[in-house]
Amino acid sequence: MSSYRSPGVEAARRAVAAKLREVRLEAGLTGHELAVRCGWHKSKSSRIENARTPPSDTDIRKWCEACGAADQAADIVAASRTADSMYTEWRRLQRTGLRRLQESRMPLYERTKNFRGYASHVVPGLFQTPAYASALLSVIGRFHGTPDDTAEAVRARMSRARVLHEGEHRFALLVEESVLRYQIGDAATMAEQLGHLLSVMALPSVSLGVIPFGARERGMWTLETFNIFDEERVHVELLTAQVTVTAPGEIALYVKAFRELRKMALYGTAARALVTSAIAAVG
Repeated sequence: MSSYRSPGVEAARRAVAAKLREVRLEAGLTGHELAVRCGWHKSKSSRIENARTPPSDTDIRKWCEACGAADQAADIVAASRTADSMYTEWRRLQRTGLRRLQESRMPLYERTKNFRGYASHVVPGLFQTPAYASALLSVIGRFHGTPDDTAEAVRARMSRARVLHEGEHRFALLVEESVLRYQIGDAATMAEQLGHLLSVMALPSVSLGVIPFGARERGMWTLETFNIFDEERVHVELLTAQVTVTAPGEIALYVKAFRELRKMALYGTAARALVTSAIAAVG
């Protein structure tokens, strides 16, 4: 598991652990006695109770049954699943391929009115061309060992991009200049992608800022890719997992980070010049 720690995720996991500890204490059992009843190594109950090891649904049911509190298992399982959904490994999200993951996000994009995003590695999905998306998703699928449904996943991603042209949505995105320089696919694919960015920048619903390599007085360090959906949630993309942030205090921090990053970005003619320069470099 990644070393990333979200206060919201950790708090949810600690709450589950605290409830299990309460169940054990009410039963008058020591941690060792509980482990014996469950058929576990003696340290397992301690790891679960101290939120070092997230319990499985089966672990929770065994714990409650051993404590004579089987009727509490369902509620604790539900709380544990909520905590677990905040940190979801890509291998779980992608176990049936990439298409379903792309499609599952469509309702969230459709209902979001104010979308803000920051990309430090690759072009944001909403702005990708089919060729660029195909090159990127094929690498992602191969790296994570997912079933090869790249063509279907690309079609789903292109379908999602229709929100750029429909409804009353606003899209404010920031990319590091390095995103324009990292080549995904062959030279023709990258040149086409950069040209598409120039077209996207002209859309009335889109604000695209580029943070140049030489940004003066850089007030924020380079961060992991994140997307803010209204004030509802934030998705943070790690190598191993997607972290979903829903705690208002944490969302506020990402909004603050976006504002700081936006101060360093170039827009309009200056941003277009950076994209044009990147196209020339590819050529």
